[in-house]
Parts: sequence; structure tokens; C-alpha cells
Amino acid sequence: MPKITTVLAALLLIASAATRADGTLQRFARIQALGPSGTPGDIYDTHIQSPKSAHFSPDGRKLYINALEGGETLVYSFPQLKLLTVIRHSFGAADAALFKDGETTAFDYRFFNGTPGQYNRFMGKPVEMAFSHRGRFLWVPYYRRSFDGNASSPSALAIIDTRTDKIVRVMPTGPLPKYVAISPDSRQAVITHWGDNTLGVLDISGDDPAKFHYVGHWVVEQRLPTEGISGNRDSNCGFCLRGTTYTPDGTTVLVARMGGGGLAGFDSMTGRYLGTLSGIVGNPRHLVISKDGKTLYISGNSSGQVGRYSLPAMVAALRQANGQTVSGPGGETLSVGPGARTIELSPDQRSLYVAVNNAARLVKVDLASWRVVESVDVDPFPVGLAVSPDGNTIVTTSQGRSGRGGGQSVNLFHD
Repeated sequence: MPKITTVLAALLLIASAATRADGTLQRFARIQALGPSGTPGDIYDTHIQSPKSAHFSPDGRKLYINALEGGETLVYSFPQLKLLTVIRHSFGAADAALFKDGETTAFDYRFFNGTPGQYNRFMGKPVEMAFSHRGRFLWVPYYRRSFDGNASSPSALAIIDTRTDKIVRVMPTGPLPKYVAISPDSRQAVITHWGDNTLGVLDISGDDPAKFHYVGHWVVEQRLPTEGISGNRDSNCGFCLRGTTYTPDGTTVLVARMGGGGLAGFDSMTGRYLGTLSGIVGNPRHLVISKDGKTLYISGNSSGQVGRYSLPAMVAALRQANGQTVSGPGGETLSVGPGARTIELSPDQRSLYVAVNNAARLVKVDLASWRVVESVDVDPFPVGLAVSPDGNTIVTTSQGRSGRGGGQSVNLFHD
């Protein structure tokens, strides 16, 4: 990364041009680790280290931010934006009770790195997050354990009780778990493993995290061996499974295949792999479903597009795919800019917001006209995005890029 002073100067220049006078999106605050700036609305917080994702609590009173390289989840009050606590994902001998019965792995995953007897002593790198049980529990998967440099070994995830904002259990996962999806009834969770084409399936019925347990290990076509794997694991990842969601009726799980493209599907009750639909936006990353259950939205990273598709038609096609890759029913696509990452719908379902990474932009799409109606600058390079429950605030997280600077900041906009 460039020196802090260089990056800060660049970002302050961006700040001066971050809003459009004729638009509704207006940046009102920024949380950043680059240094005190004196800019109104700028909050200096050294914990903002490679912010990967953000999420509002269901009641809108707290904002959670995952600082990937810092190994922390930050909890801010909202709208006051006061740092309430820092949840540290670092574990030593004193934290053994968080690992039920000393469990270190799930299924048949082996450790190719680390020291036997000390696998549960590590720092976890928090990626995405999801709430379950009406917001009581927050699930945070770790990109990898700190000793596992090539992300070939089992990783883990934290379960946080949001009443205290403390970790109450750490569970093992497969390699590179980037995403968690929770069933509509909060009785099942799936952990999507970017690292080997699989998903871990958990029974999370009841409200005692100590009783949560794995009930399935789903595979998209074929499991990717990780022993001796090398290279950049963000690209050497098989189908690079990412965005995951349950259909509103809870019967089907949809998974975006960033590697090779397509939308995979599973029957959530039986775990049967239904197949994959082609013909969607290229390099699909994130999935969201409209409240009425009629429309599926997908962001395409390399294609720079978002797509919208009839959800019933997509599910019907998957259930007829017979475990094969088949052409999907098609839909509509819209160009929003290079590097379309996280997308979110407004609560009134009138707008779709897009974090456009390569262009360092926050884009707003009007769904009635299916066109971009606003695009504003954000700190480079945005990956995560969250919309407050009342729809008035949009948050973007900017990680930056090695050798290109930027990042270390979270931008907040009014709309």
C-alpha cells in the first residue's frame, strides 16, 4: 500500500467531488484509518483495516463492519456512529471453550498447514456476515486461519450473540468460506466454500449455538482438491462459489459461480444438486431476491452488469436440469460499470444499489425504468454495501488494492 499521507491526500481530493449537486445521494460521513483529516463528517478509526463488508442490525440501531486484514468486527451505534465495541477474531489457549469439544475440522478436511494441537490458535479474517434468529445471532466466516497462507486447510466461522456482541462459539468450516446464507425460518444455514466448490450445511434450529451442527456437505459438480494447491486462491478456486441465497419458500438454495459462470441450485431439504443455469451475467458475484419473491437480481463482476430474472422461471429451469448445465430462461441486463460487486435493494423495492469496484462508484438503478439514475464517487475500491432498514442510508466499504492505494474507509450516504 502507498504511504498513508499519499493515500489520504488522494482520498481528500475524491471527497471534494464525491457528490453531485443534482442527485439525491449525498455523502454525510466517512469512517477511515488513513489519518485525522479535519473534514466534517470524517471519523478516524485505526481499526478500519481492509473493510470487507457492512451490515445493519435488523432494528437499524447498529452498524457492523468486518475489517478483514485487522481480524476484527467493529460495532457502531447508528445513527450516532459511535464505536461501541471491537470484536476480535483472535484465539489462544484461553479461548478453548469457544470450540465445542475442541473441534478443529468438519467432514474429512485435513490440515496442510499449522501445528497439530494448536489449530484453534489463530486470527481469523472476517469476510461476509449474516443474521439469524430475528437478528439475535451474527454469523461471520473467516477467509482463512492466519497460519494457513494458501487457504488450503479448514477455516472457521464465528457465531456472535448480538445482545452482548460477544463470540459465543467458533465452528470449523471447509477452505475459504466467503459467504453464509440463512433459511427464511432460521432453521438451516449454508456456508459457501469459495475454496473447493462445496457448501457446508448446518441445522441451526433452536436458540442454543452449542447445539448447532452440520447435516450436509453439498458439492457443485466436483470437489476441488486443496492439498498442495498454490497460486492466487482468489482465482485458483474452481468454480469460485460466492453469492448464496434461499428462495423465499426455503426449498431451494441458489449459488453464484464466479469461476466459469452460471447459477447453481440445490434442493434444501434433500441436498440434491439440481444443476447450473448458463445465460446470466458474466462472472456472477452477488444475489438478491425481491420481497415479493418474483425477481432475482445478480451482479456480474467482470461483465460490469447487473441482471434481473424471473425467480420462478429460474427455479423451474433448475429443477428440470437433471444435475447438468443448461441454458436459463434469460432476463434483462444493465451495464453499471466495471467491477459490479455487492448489490442491495431499497426497502421500498424501487431502487437497486451497486458497489462498482473498478470505477470506485456507488450506482443507483431505478427498477421501474431499469436504468442508472445516479452514480457518485466513493473511496477506492468499494466491495461491500449495506442499506439501512429505513432506506435512508447506504454504506460502502472500500478495501483498496495492493499497489494502487485507496481503501481503509467506509462511506455513508443519505438518499
